[in-house]
Amino acid sequence: MAKKATKAAKNVLYQARMEAATWNEKLSSREGAAEVTGIDRTRIAYMELGTVTPYPEEILLLADYYNAPELMNHYCSHMCPLGKQTVEPIELKELTTATLQLLSSLRDIPEITDELVDIAEDGVIDKDEASAMEGILRKLRQAAKKIHTLELIYQKKLCSPGGESDG
Repeated sequence: MAKKATKAAKNVLYQARMEAATWNEKLSSREGAAEVTGIDRTRIAYMELGTVTPYPEEILLLADYYNAPELMNHYCSHMCPLGKQTVEPIELKELTTATLQLLSSLRDIPEITDELVDIAEDGVIDKDEASAMEGILRKLRQAAKKIHTLELIYQKKLCSPGGESDG
């Protein structure tokens, strides 16, 4: 059994590998992960230590092998120069919590729809409507983030080891 990395312990790539190691023993070491993924052991170490930025293709590969779709969001929201400006970080939650939070935000949709129709009616967003439009966009972004969270949870549970969802 591989020893626990202390310097990389808080790194999301290391944490995802360790979680995957609970169902695939090979992933408990960087050597085993290298064998499984085809990514060099030293490169895995550097990525887990944060000394190199992974390539998007490596993140896609690791997300697949580790059954950790949240790695893609983490890469886009924290490592990618474009994504850092446009992608909201997602925190995986329990399915029930994520579902209730989404349903709660969807309660506002009829009100948002009415406001949006009023604003768009004349085809112009005037100064008086700008504040309302910003509020609408904020609520829609919050709902979109909750939808994305639910999608990630579904992907993770759909592809969980053994083919069964857990929870």
